[in-house]
Order: sequence, then C-alpha cells, then structure tokens
Amino acid sequence: MKDKYNREISYMRLSVTDRCNFRCKYCMPGDSPFLKKLLTFDELYDICSVAVDLGVKKIRLTGGEPLIRDGIIDFCERVKSISGLEELTITTNGSLLQKYAYDLKNAGVSRVNISLDTLNSERFYKLTETNMLQDVLNGINTSIDAGLDIKINVVLIGGFNIDEIKDFVELTKFNELHIRFIELMPIGASKRLYESCFVSAEKVLQLAPELKRTSFDGVAEVYKIQGYVGCIGLIRPLSNMFCDVCNRIRVTSDGKLKTCLHKSDEYDLRGLSKDGLAIKIKEAILNKPSGHKLTTTCFSESSRFMNQIGG
Repeated sequence: MKDKYNREISYMRLSVTDRCNFRCKYCMPGDSPFLKKLLTFDELYDICSVAVDLGVKKIRLTGGEPLIRDGIIDFCERVKSISGLEELTITTNGSLLQKYAYDLKNAGVSRVNISLDTLNSERFYKLTETNMLQDVLNGINTSIDAGLDIKINVVLIGGFNIDEIKDFVELTKFNELHIRFIELMPIGASKRLYESCFVSAEKVLQLAPELKRTSFDGVAEVYKIQGYVGCIGLIRPLSNMFCDVCNRIRVTSDGKLKTCLHKSDEYDLRGLSKDGLAIKIKEAILNKPSGHKLTTTCFSESSRFMNQIGG
C-alpha cells in the first residue's frame, strides 16, 4: 500500500481512548476537552482488519491511556489474531503495567512504549498532577519480568528535565532498555510551552558525548555507549525532519484517520462497512502529504490536543 510519493504505508497508530489518568501539561492539561463518542471495540477491530488487508504490518494501540479502557486486553488478543499482522505494540504512561504487563504479553503484545519525562517525584507530580512515579517504575520492572520489549519515551522540556538526561542514559547501563529522547512539538497544549521550552535533541549528545551512533530504528537515530546493555534513540521532528520516510497513518478514538500528525486533514471512518473502510483508507493514503511544515517558527496545523490524536 503505497502513497503517491512511493512510501510504503505499513504502520498504523490506533487510539482506543482520549481519556487518561494523568494530566500532562503538554498533552492534556486540566482544561483539555474530551471527545463525545468513542468507537466501539468492534468498530476499531474492523478498521484494524481492513488496514491489515491493505498492507499494514504493525499496529500500535495508543490513547490517552489505553489501559484504562475496559476490555483492552481482550481487544489486544483479537487484533493480534488478524492474519497478516506482524507486530502489535502499545503506548502507555506505565502506571497500570504492574497489573497488566503479563496479560499484555499473553495477549500478543510484543512491546510497550512508556512515556516517562522525569525520574524526580516532585517534578513528576508537577507534570502529571499525580503521585504515581513509583507505580510507573514498578510497571517497568514488571514488564521486564514479563518479557516485553521496552522503549521509554522522554520528551525534552527546557527548564524541566534537561538536567536528567544523564540519569536516563544511565538506565541503559545494566538494562536492555531503549530510551528515546523526543523533541517537544508545537501541537495542542504544548504550543503554550514550546517557545520557552524547546530544546534540540542535539543537547543529549552534548551532555553525553560518549554516545556513538550505531543504526536507525524507524524515525529514531540509535546510539550506544560501549559496554552498556541498552541504547538511546533521538527523535527530531523539528531539527531533522523525517517525513520522506514516514510510513504511518493514525486513527483517532472517534474514528478520524489522519495521514499526518501535524495536518488538519481528517477522513471519517465512523459508520462505514468494510468495503467503505477500504475505499476511504485508500483515498486517504493516496492524498497523504509529502510532509509537514513544522519548524521552530511554524506551529502544527492540527487543532487537536495530543490525547485526542494518539501518541
């Protein structure tokens, strides 16, 4: 399934809810509106099934926080059973992994991407409005024990967590973790923070010069320190755009297909038959733009908060 720029579209991020038990400042602060009507799991499953028939090989379930939605484990098992799907992963804030990590593994999930921007309990509360840092850390350990691959996503926020970069890097010394530092994007609630808080991912290399680039993993440049078990990834949507290799589409929990995170274009999938879904998904991919215009001075065109799109 290729777009008109000859990119093979094989990856879909599917949001199952816009609700979350955290209130992260750049994602969904207290005034963030909720969507009125979410798709049912049957509707979400049909979208997955059709997308796989059209060539999607990897699906990542996102939110909000996907693990707060009742029935998520059974849904994971259903999706993983779709013939032709090669990989099922999930993005989570990690607070419920101590409870669900083994269930996710048994349901066919191979990896969890955990959003964790600070290891400091006071900063964690300031960012998320919760005291659940230890729950997240316990969830990481449980996920390791369950045999799940783990990526930890750290959004670089100037004046907040830059002095913790080395602490995150050190987590890879004895643990097979993939720590990914992501540049703050001017979208949704983060537009409020962006001008004063943006820090280029280059800062990671300045503070940890012993990191050596080894490979690429999707949109991430992968680095390692000799002798360390895990690795570091840098994701630079602003300082080093990767639109030319973008292979993904996104579906929101209210049934809108987005071919670019930062564009306002959406294709409504709600209420369509499987044939109708196939036609609409093909149409969307054919019209996938060559890239976004996001720069340090040009903000995202999308009017949605990140919890309404899916991480």
